[in-house]
Amino acid sequence: MIFTYSHNTQRIMKNLILIRHAKSSWDAPLIDKDRPLSKRGISDAHLVASEVEEYLPKSYIVWSSTAQRAKNTAYIFAENLSIPLETITFKDDLYTFDEKALENVIKSCDNQFDNLILFGHNGAITNFVNIFGNRAVENVPTAGFVSLSFDENDWKDITKGTTETLLFPSDLKKYDPPLTGKPVH
Repeated sequence: MIFTYSHNTQRIMKNLILIRHAKSSWDAPLIDKDRPLSKRGISDAHLVASEVEEYLPKSYIVWSSTAQRAKNTAYIFAENLSIPLETITFKDDLYTFDEKALENVIKSCDNQFDNLILFGHNGAITNFVNIFGNRAVENVPTAGFVSLSFDENDWKDITKGTTETLLFPSDLKKYDPPLTGKPVH
């Protein structure tokens, strides 16, 4: 989105989409970084990915943590949104649970890109959303999608932005409480 001011300067908005990795499996004795998605995680990632296209900008870059669960979530979104896998950039720095470290990675984004989609981890995502968004979020759940916009030209200058979209798996599931209470999506 381009805003034009009366003194003929273009103002470009930065848009950030944060997606928390889907639910991971604890079944195998693996180190944290190697844990895959659980069946529910795979299902939830497909569910959310199938509903987010209308909230995405026309062009964007995609970054993901190098943790297996984040990479798998990014692959599922890529499949659903026709994002070429080779365009996803995997960054070790995104394997963080700290919002300040996440902020530093986001602020390192090249300013030629106005739209960034990022797959990462909690506490970092929920805390970042609460610091940089304008809507309190108790918890960004697994496979949760949050879109923020910033009225800035430079990623390094982002501060308080606008929480544009919150989309969580629970928003998309239909339940059958009178019978089983289980999702029927």
